Order: sequence, then structure tokens, then C-alpha cells
Amino acid sequence: MNRPQPRDAFESPRFAQPATFMRLPHATDLTGADVAILGVPFDSGTSYRPGTRLGPREIRSQSSLIRPYSHFQQVAPFDRLTVVDAGDVDASPVNLDIAHRAIESRVGEIAAAGAVPLSVGGDHSISLPALRAVARAHGPLGLVQFDAHVDTWDGDFGSKIFHGSPFYYAATDGAIDPRRFVQVGIRGPMYGSSDFDFHRAHAVTVIDIDEVFRLGLEAVVARIREVIGTSPVYVTFDIDSVDPAFAPGTGTPEVGGLSSWQAQQLVRGLAGLSVVGGDIVEVSPPFDGPGQITSVLASNLLFELLCVVARRRQP
Repeated sequence: MNRPQPRDAFESPRFAQPATFMRLPHATDLTGADVAILGVPFDSGTSYRPGTRLGPREIRSQSSLIRPYSHFQQVAPFDRLTVVDAGDVDASPVNLDIAHRAIESRVGEIAAAGAVPLSVGGDHSISLPALRAVARAHGPLGLVQFDAHVDTWDGDFGSKIFHGSPFYYAATDGAIDPRRFVQVGIRGPMYGSSDFDFHRAHAVTVIDIDEVFRLGLEAVVARIREVIGTSPVYVTFDIDSVDPAFAPGTGTPEVGGLSSWQAQQLVRGLAGLSVVGGDIVEVSPPFDGPGQITSVLASNLLFELLCVVARRRQP
């Protein structure tokens, strides 16, 4: 079977041609697709620094350097999977409800076609419509959330939906099973001890940053796998889970986070889980450091997640 491949860098310069993820074919027809990369350029759910609407374009641009084989995961994902770049959701920048309906509709089309949607945000509010759409196809999902913040508040400034509330509503709406919901890397100042009332009430597993460093990555991965089990799972990676020394280009940076290497290791550790959807969010290019280091990292983490999906497919 001739699957779509990234452009050959020995024949086409990496800086040439329109920017798609890893220079894959752009395709709106999902027939036969196993994975669809979907841009969600949206940041109307942010509460501090904006700019994540520009994330998908810059992440695609920086992905042009990624080579198609993972030595560390021992997989060539494009040999096992038919992967397409499905373009962007035309999400309204002025109306959050309209934007979320558009996101849910497009992700739903991808899931209904039998493909795994891997979304590139965009602020973290985009995870809510994506989770709702994927849950319609697979039932209540497990959730692995890499993040500095809990994102389980129930509203802000009178609005129920913003980038700090997606998992409150995903859990209360039934899109995710809170008992199979694990948060990794939580850190930073909180509003109060009540910030974890939701977790206690719904049996959510939290592995905060101190536990990550105390337990070590292997133990953290083992705990994730224990909580998630074998049922379908969605993976959401907020780039602010990484320390701003490595990923400054985000709207709500928190010191004391993961390194780039630790982030890669944690995503690689998900291999074998039944990943049916995922996203990389909160990359804000206007605040990025020299060399677009945040977008470089985000594009590589998306590749690692793609490899995780590929490793479940027999060669």
C-alpha cells in the first residue's frame, strides 16, 4: 500500500512548498485516513496573554525539519499509518460558542471517518469540543493531561467556557470518565485549597510536579498506565507543562516545569495505550524565544504522539 509520506528532503528543500505538518499532503477528504492532523487557530478562551491562534501555522512551519523515523520509538509512522494534514478549522475569533461548534463538528467528522484526530491549538478550551466529538465515537474517554494548571474551574468573568474550564465540563458532561483521568505536572500558585475539591469529589488522579521529580519518569508512566488501563484515551499536552526556560512561547507560563527531554519521555511512555485522539495546545508564537524553540518542541511532541499511535498498528 502506498501511504502518503512527507516530502523527501533530499529532493525538496525543507523551507520550500506550503507549510503542512511535516510537509504531508493537505487533504480534506478523509477516506482511508488513519490519522488527521487538524489545526485549530483559536485563542478567544484565553484569560491572560493571547496569541495561540497563531500556533498551528508556526508549529507546522517548524515541523519541516522532523525526519520520518523515530529511533527511540523504533517506528516509521508513515509506513504504518495513512496520515494527512486536514487543514484548519475556521473557528470564529469573536464568538466562542460558534467556534466550539465548528471545532466539535470537524473533529466529529474525523472520528466518524475512523481516523484519529490530532489537533494543534489554539488555547486549551479547544479540548472540550474535541473531547465531546471523540466521545460520541468511542464512549466516555480516559484522559491524560500534561499541564501546569488543573483547568477544572467552572468559569471565569461570568463565562462558563474558557481555557481553564474544559475538563470540568468534559467530566460533568460525561465525555470523560473522571476515574480514568490523570493530570501530570501541575504546579504554581493556586487560588486556594478548594482548587482540588473537584478532584476529590470525582476521584481524579493528580501527579504534581514535585511527585514527578520525586517518583521519576518511569514510575509516573507506570501510574498513568495503571489509571488509564486499556480503554480508549485522549491525550492533551499543554505546552506550559514544560518549563518556560524550554518553552517560553505560551500565555500562562509557570516556572519549575518539565524539560524538553522529560516531556518527550513522558509522551513516549504512552505507547501501547489506546489513543483515539489528542492535542497540543497553548503555543503562543508572539511570546516565543529565539529560534521559535516552543514551536520546535511542540512539533516534535506531536510527532512523538503520532509514533505512539503508530506503535499500536502492526507493521
